[in-house]
Amino acid sequence: MVVTKYSANGNDFVIYHTFVKEDRSDLAKLLCNRQTGVGADGLIVLIPHAKYDFEWQFYNSDASEAEMCGNGSRACAHYAFLNKLAPANMTFLTLAGVIRAEVEGDMVLSELTPPKILDENIEHNGKIWWKINTGVPHLVSFTDNIEEFDIHEARELRYKYNANVNIAFIDGENLKVRTYERGVEDETLACGTGMAACFYRALEEKKVGDNIKVFPKSGDTLYLGVNERAITFKGEVKKVFTTQFDF
Repeated sequence: MVVTKYSANGNDFVIYHTFVKEDRSDLAKLLCNRQTGVGADGLIVLIPHAKYDFEWQFYNSDASEAEMCGNGSRACAHYAFLNKLAPANMTFLTLAGVIRAEVEGDMVLSELTPPKILDENIEHNGKIWWKINTGVPHLVSFTDNIEEFDIHEARELRYKYNANVNIAFIDGENLKVRTYERGVEDETLACGTGMAACFYRALEEKKVGDNIKVFPKSGDTLYLGVNERAITFKGEVKKVFTTQFDF
């Protein structure tokens, strides 16, 4: 089978398209393995859809299926456009809902699903966490030192609240974010829905404006904003390579 590897600000994915919708959890584990497979945080499979340009199946590297992935949405939109599966302005279906995306060169903008605040008062180790769904659930807490991210605490919170875990630092008018992701079960270099959740809490608390820059652990620059429909998420994606994978 022919697959393509993409990187979206450090979050990497294996992507391919086919005509059949089926369980691909075992395939995800095989392809995402960094020692014996292609190596990635997730697998994205594009399938034709009668109403939208396509729908996707998204699997984390541990074979669990995820409702949404912000960086994945930008990577797969770029892949779909390059492979003539969709126009530059497209819509596609995820388990979290319909995503709009725009491709302009290597810059891709996605409109994420409407955010929902699930809990504003989770106290843990003296910190106040918000639980926000931006396609998948995220815990968000602000910090004065983005360099200190307690992975043990993040893992504990992830299993206690079944959510990804983020810390955010307000850097002037912008944000720095670090994320522990479910399904990868470790910190990743970037998480789009996590950055969106941090942005949304900061926006609700009037700590930032409507359009900001966000810097994940990878150090790349992402752009988050709001329009009349949703949170917008824009940044560069990179097609790393296309290869034949036999198994």
